[in-house]
Amino acid sequence: MSPQAIGFAIVLLAAIMLLGKYLRVKVPFIQKLLLPSCIIAGFLGLILGPEVIGRLAEPLNLGWLAEGGVFTADIYEVWGTLPGLLISVVFATLFLGSRIPSPKRVAKLAGPQLSIGVAYGSGQYVVGLLLALLVLAPLFGVSPMMGALIEIAFEGGHGTAGGMRPAFEDMGIPEAADLALAMATVGLVSAIVIGVAVVNWGVRTGRTRVLKQVSEQSTAELRGLYSDDETVYAGRMTARPGSIEPLTLHVAVVGLAIILGWILLEGIVWVEDLLWGQPDSLWTPAGEDGTTLLGYVPLFPLAMIGGVIIQVVLDHTGNTNLLDHEMMKRIQGLALDILIVAALSTISLTVIADFWQTFLILSVAGVAFCTFMLLYFTPRIVPEFWLERGIADFGQSMGVTATGLALLRVADPDDQSPALEAFGYKQLAFEPFFGGGLITAISIPIMYATGSVYIVLIPMAVLFVAAITAGMIYHRGVRAGRWTDPASEMAAGQR
Repeated sequence: MSPQAIGFAIVLLAAIMLLGKYLRVKVPFIQKLLLPSCIIAGFLGLILGPEVIGRLAEPLNLGWLAEGGVFTADIYEVWGTLPGLLISVVFATLFLGSRIPSPKRVAKLAGPQLSIGVAYGSGQYVVGLLLALLVLAPLFGVSPMMGALIEIAFEGGHGTAGGMRPAFEDMGIPEAADLALAMATVGLVSAIVIGVAVVNWGVRTGRTRVLKQVSEQSTAELRGLYSDDETVYAGRMTARPGSIEPLTLHVAVVGLAIILGWILLEGIVWVEDLLWGQPDSLWTPAGEDGTTLLGYVPLFPLAMIGGVIIQVVLDHTGNTNLLDHEMMKRIQGLALDILIVAALSTISLTVIADFWQTFLILSVAGVAFCTFMLLYFTPRIVPEFWLERGIADFGQSMGVTATGLALLRVADPDDQSPALEAFGYKQLAFEPFFGGGLITAISIPIMYATGSVYIVLIPMAVLFVAAITAGMIYHRGVRAGRWTDPASEMAAGQR
């Protein structure tokens, strides 16, 4: 494929993204759902492609649409490779530009929040794998590993689901990527609909500490635009453009983080080959083939570690201000938008139709579990502002971080509770592991390499019980007056 064809594919993707934004601005129904423009654009790409329009070519006697729909098969081939590349950019930027606080401060402020987050992540594995073992495998002949798709799709979101496609293909289960992307869409829409309903219910029943009535969102908010009287900055200039464009500097650092992640990945694969990955490895019995485990781990969680390494070095050398976290978020947002549009546009509807029972059962179970976590366990773990603090984790556990923050904006529009700060600190300890972190990346490879789902199911069940128990013990201590929630103290001081 020529460079011109690749470039044209990216230009077409940008045009579809712009069309998605136009629909968000103009269609009231889409505005009410708070759907991101990239999700809308992704569905446009899917409809215009071989899976929808392409299938209508023969009945409509439009042969020119048969190969790739409105576009060509080459265009969709380029789009199909983008998620696996851009997911490393998304995760490399997570901690760049923001000073990493001490673990003690994170634990003190966000302990209950972390308990809830870990319970969401580990519980999704427990629910999914149990369903796969007890229902999906015996009734529909589906691999029990598919139970891990709830966490990958719901906690990880579209970005992780799309970015995992190369790993799924390496393990011989390419259909898992399509199912995960479809489930991620179910999770995102369900999170918004259920989350807004819970906030309204909380206001009516007096369970919200901040809101006393639900105010209608402004026209600008519904359209996804800023009004003329709002001043919002995309980032802070950290270098003089005469020496280097600040955006160029930040992109270069992201590239360095990915390179460090690649070096780490190559290093752990080399160690695996040395110890057990090859027939002549140190721990491989004579006459047996090696076992590949770490070789299936994708690059993106190691790129995140590469970003952490860079940030730690900057913090310790007094150069923290060299990078701006808001600028990094803009780079992350661009990569994530392109990733989601490309991933959704290349979903195989045939795969979803073939595995519709698995898709339906896992989707319903995931939504039910997350809703139960919000309404039952969150009030028993988070001692203060439970609905405001819990709604953010609920949104993240079924979509992406942006979904959680959007719901938090509904519940606490003026940032009057400690929810935002506690949620942010919790993310520092949570994201390296769940929602696209190390556990998400290695769960299916470990099960594939060992041939057993119990190697993931048992530890996740233990972790779920430990997270719930620790959170409830903390909650009882606060209620008994033995401890004081630092987040509530800070919020009270601010007011």
